Amino acid sequence: MRLTAKHHRQFAEDGFLVIDNVLSPQVLDGVRAEYSTLLDRLYAGWKAEGRVPPCDGDFFEQLLISYRAGCDWFQPMDISLPGDQIAPDTPMHFGRAVFDMITDPGLLDVVAELIGPEITSNPIQHVRLKPPAVSLDTGEARAHITATDWHQDRAVALAEGDATQMVTVWLAITDATLENGCLQVIPGRPQMYPHCPKRQTAIADGCLDLDAARPLPVKAGGAVIFHPLTPHASRDNVSDAFRWSFDVRYNVTGQPTGRSHFPDFVARSASAPQTELHDWQQWRDNWLAARAALSGQDHIPIHRWSSDAPACA
Repeated sequence: MRLTAKHHRQFAEDGFLVIDNVLSPQVLDGVRAEYSTLLDRLYAGWKAEGRVPPCDGDFFEQLLISYRAGCDWFQPMDISLPGDQIAPDTPMHFGRAVFDMITDPGLLDVVAELIGPEITSNPIQHVRLKPPAVSLDTGEARAHITATDWHQDRAVALAEGDATQMVTVWLAITDATLENGCLQVIPGRPQMYPHCPKRQTAIADGCLDLDAARPLPVKAGGAVIFHPLTPHASRDNVSDAFRWSFDVRYNVTGQPTGRSHFPDFVARSASAPQTELHDWQQWRDNWLAARAALSGQDHIPIHRWSSDAPACA
């Protein structure tokens, strides 16, 4: 897909784009099938342990039963290691269908329009499967499960990546609507705001004009693409169904990712196509190697903010 002059102008002025039909139905079907197989395996294990009852329902019914039973399906389904302590057996998911999504040629065409032809898949990436808010535990605070607090993606990485040319691509696997908690942004390209440890790492109080917030509904297969300084959050899911998305990032190859202890890879290169990674198993193995190395180390922080900063008082 080629971006128009209007797209480029909007991205330069507002810091975001909403693009429909970035992912094909075939890519979406592949991701859904891969995750259904993964959940079937997880659910069978929890059932064998007596933690969940038999279930003949669909993927989302299994998810909801598992959540209510206290079974952690998020980390086994995430496409990253966690930001806290890493163990030799910390679960994560790296499969062919997700790799095909991240390296989809149509998606990379759009990214190339914004950052150029030398594209690295940044390791700051997550799946987000958000249950209806009425189903959440009272103390639930995980950003990948609940509504997400206002933040900037550059700010929730390490300072080494502050000058990196990067975009975030938020991919809708189900329709993202006003009701089920779509993304919202504050248009513009501001400076980096101070962040504080709140329910999640979030922009300090008083920095934003929340009246300027703009919700961004998008159909399944579409994408919200935004600059790393664009303030964004997600709304509460007040529907009766899950909302499913992935957020992935891409940066110019050779520039720091902002999380160098996690593995990146070259997704596209016009100057050195032989450096591109096309083997999903190698992608998985790179993450397995990182897990093995990091499990023997002290915890490495994933951002630079602390609660004793002046803005957090």
